[in-house]
Amino acid sequence: MKRTLIAGLTAAALGLGLAATAIAQQPPPAVEQGLSALALTTIPAKGGAKLTVTSPSFQPGADIPFEYTQYRGNTFPGLTWTAGPAGTRSYALIMQDTDAMVRGAPILHWTMYNIPSTSLAKGMTAPPQGASYGPNIRGANQAYMGPRTPAGPKHRYHFQIFALDTTLIADPAMTYDSLTAAMKDHVLASGEVVGLGQVDPAAPPPAPRGGAPAAPPAAAPAPK
Repeated sequence: MKRTLIAGLTAAALGLGLAATAIAQQPPPAVEQGLSALALTTIPAKGGAKLTVTSPSFQPGADIPFEYTQYRGNTFPGLTWTAGPAGTRSYALIMQDTDAMVRGAPILHWTMYNIPSTSLAKGMTAPPQGASYGPNIRGANQAYMGPRTPAGPKHRYHFQIFALDTTLIADPAMTYDSLTAAMKDHVLASGEVVGLGQVDPAAPPPAPRGGAPAAPPAAAPAPK
């Protein structure tokens, strides 16, 4: 009886281990396909000055907890960064996924500009006074859109901060191109923290597209 119980427990443990292995995701690809189009790449800081960016919710290069993704609460994880150099008048934030491309660019998750200080609180639901939401892939003037990583390897999410020597004209219809054009030649320093996104194994499967399949036509009555 004891031997049977031990064997059963061992089999159960092996089953759990196999299940964990089945849902584990591989690291991101070695090559980031969107790196050349990343904001840090296309609008570099004058002289290459750097900011140190951190989050209270995840370590650099580590997994982003599910509560900060679209799979669960879609809560902003919070960011803090070092102050920009003399002449800094505002900060801008651009969040991009460089492991997925849409129309030749990394997926744009979130932007904010005219940020007045060196931190954004975890769980914030509105811009600080004076700041404005910018565009994301869904359109203009959008709130935080966390990761919703698809099946396959994990994705890298770049939370990028830019110290600007100006404040930008607020525009609710601002596009990514107009935002980066306004920032160009005004970046005094920049930096980022990168977190990894993955599929939430507890998430329900996505709803089928196009609704439920149509019912088959009723059979014609048999001739009498």
